[in-house]
Amino acid sequence: MDIKQLKFLLALDQTRHFGQAAALCHVTQPTLSMRLRNLEDELDLVLVKRGQRFEGFTEAGERILAWARTLLAAHDGLQAEAASCRGQVVGSLRLGTVPLASFNPMQLLLPLREKYPELQFQLSALSSEQVIDGLSRNQLDMGICYLDQVSTNYFEVIELGTTTMGLLHDTRHFSFEGSQLRWEDLDQLPLGQLSKGMHYRQSLDLSFRSRGLEPLAVMESDSTFHLIQALNAGVCCAVMPLNCGLENLSEHLRIIPVLDASIHSPLGLLLRRSEPRSAIAEQCFAEAKVLFGMK
Repeated sequence: MDIKQLKFLLALDQTRHFGQAAALCHVTQPTLSMRLRNLEDELDLVLVKRGQRFEGFTEAGERILAWARTLLAAHDGLQAEAASCRGQVVGSLRLGTVPLASFNPMQLLLPLREKYPELQFQLSALSSEQVIDGLSRNQLDMGICYLDQVSTNYFEVIELGTTTMGLLHDTRHFSFEGSQLRWEDLDQLPLGQLSKGMHYRQSLDLSFRSRGLEPLAVMESDSTFHLIQALNAGVCCAVMPLNCGLENLSEHLRIIPVLDASIHSPLGLLLRRSEPRSAIAEQCFAEAKVLFGMK
């Protein structure tokens, strides 16, 4: 058994396709299939359900996957620790973040990139629950999420402030007077929204209901990119966080603050307290403390 076999297994889990997994690992599909069969032979287990195409993992395969993730995280941590002993910060920082908040992750990644040019980033858009779970399972190094479900017994936390909201729109299709809007101004306005279940969407729904309003949702998506496409096409507007940078994606996009529009739970940057913690995660979290004014 070697590290490459485990990487092949995780690539198959990520892509759910033999050809795509092989391409991700920069090997041919026959090579990937052969190495996975060698792993199965060594473990004396069937890990992958095979037919004309990938059909999923066996129960044993799912259990082995969990160990593979842990072993690869430990391998990456060892490499990062060795680099740290040499006075370097190299490798990949795995950061999970909620997709919509009044914090642009580039405020963190750009200073880190400037200080540590060899550092790479794996950025995942996740719900708060998924961020917490990913940190707990050592699938993420750090996370940005809402703090209402976070225990400081298990996580170190840097608070990043409150998420405030405004109406994002394309000026070619919609126009509004004044520098601020009320919730009542959004009533019956065609809106694009995140899919139900996301923390941001839940807070938005509560804000409308508490005022006796029912938004005219003409589109739902789990992708912020799709919402921006809809705005550009004039399909709708969207209630989006202030200061997240979305309005900078096009010269035609504008965001107008909405009065008393905020998410009550603060946003925070998290680092798991328990070991193993990579040297990269600890160094980047320490830099974040300085960057965001935390002693």
